[in-house]
Amino acid sequence: MVGVALPAIQHDLGLSTSSLQWVVSGYVLGYGGLLLLGGRTADLLGRRRVFLVALGVFAIASLLGGLVDDGTLLIVARFVKGVGAAFTAPAALSIITTTFPEGPERNKALSIFTACGASGYSLGLVLSGLLTEIGWRWTLLMPVPVAIIALVAALKVLPRGEEERAEGGHDLIGAVLITASMLLLVFTVVQAPEAGWASVRTIGSLVAVAALLGLFVFAELRMKHPLVRLGILRSGSLVRANLGLLILMGSYVAFQFVAMQYFQNLLGWSALGTALAFLPAGLLVAITSTKMGDFADRFGTTKLSTIGAAALAGGYAMFLGIDERPSLGGLVIPGMLLLGIAFALSFAPLNIQATNGVNDDEQGLASGLLNTSGQVGGAIVLAVVSAVLSSSGTTLSIDTLRSAIVVSLVLALVGVAISATGLRARKPAVAEQEDGKVLETV
Repeated sequence: MVGVALPAIQHDLGLSTSSLQWVVSGYVLGYGGLLLLGGRTADLLGRRRVFLVALGVFAIASLLGGLVDDGTLLIVARFVKGVGAAFTAPAALSIITTTFPEGPERNKALSIFTACGASGYSLGLVLSGLLTEIGWRWTLLMPVPVAIIALVAALKVLPRGEEERAEGGHDLIGAVLITASMLLLVFTVVQAPEAGWASVRTIGSLVAVAALLGLFVFAELRMKHPLVRLGILRSGSLVRANLGLLILMGSYVAFQFVAMQYFQNLLGWSALGTALAFLPAGLLVAITSTKMGDFADRFGTTKLSTIGAAALAGGYAMFLGIDERPSLGGLVIPGMLLLGIAFALSFAPLNIQATNGVNDDEQGLASGLLNTSGQVGGAIVLAVVSAVLSSSGTTLSIDTLRSAIVVSLVLALVGVAISATGLRARKPAVAEQEDGKVLETV
């Protein structure tokens, strides 16, 4: 919803393009920086409890974001909202994966989960277009009643005290190191376009990120009950799924930012017209996602995600043909439909790949890893694209927009190559176990 409202927010609050990016990136910073901690916290403290508390924080932050009159306060509210989402999202996904056994039942549940997300996305775009015409604040306030409804439903539906929790204590050292490294990484990449990628600050921050991650790995290898059991990364399907979602979300978040600038600032479209341009993709995903579980059972997740990555590249390639008078039937709608096909074929299969073969007491961790990949990917690619757009100064041009879309296209092609490696992989097989936990699957 916020994406469509960005130009109105920029005009009303007097934000620069780099500051406007922080309305998106502030949320991503809180979300991507704390997802791993959120996922593992759900495993340790109980998924129901974490889900309820985090959803409450999400609702309050949404309310505050819609009431503030200052750009800085809006970004702070978005950051807190992202923190709430960082604990809500992995708890929600792990509730599903621990409720339904691996196989057709879980695949069907995850496809429904994807359909709900796509429906919310497509409805959010249309509603935000309508609400932005009234006032951009309503796009920030709209999630409040939705979150409250979800909170009330969760209190009634989610069983109390029946879930299993992971054994072990809290790895405070690991939590501090990974949270600090993720926050600093996201902060660095979103600030890099303004500070300069070759600046002392950016390079120094990246070196600090590497040092923190090195300390984190060192600490986790020596902890009896680590925050992140590094052996989970020996799963080939889990790694491919994380890279796949990083590319899918990273390239699309960046493309959406570019498209909003193109449709509204360059072509002069209304917020509603812009939202309707994105609607075909969302509707396609909403309609077809419930079938992805059956398709995954029949064809396998790797084939679906590979075709999805190819469709993603095709959609971006079509938008390289943009000009001052784009054809709706020949460019915009076909391009959006290709992107919809990409999400439909990729999102649920990637969720299935990332959680299959993972023990119940690490489902929150696996969910946190997957969500972190998507959000960090979004932050990094958005920062790169923002730098490309800023290179032309204050005036946007078709050539600059095309250059920004090329970034998403190149990433999508990399995604095709990564996903295709899974087609040559052997069938899942457990290589060895340690304390009853899978160390490696291929």
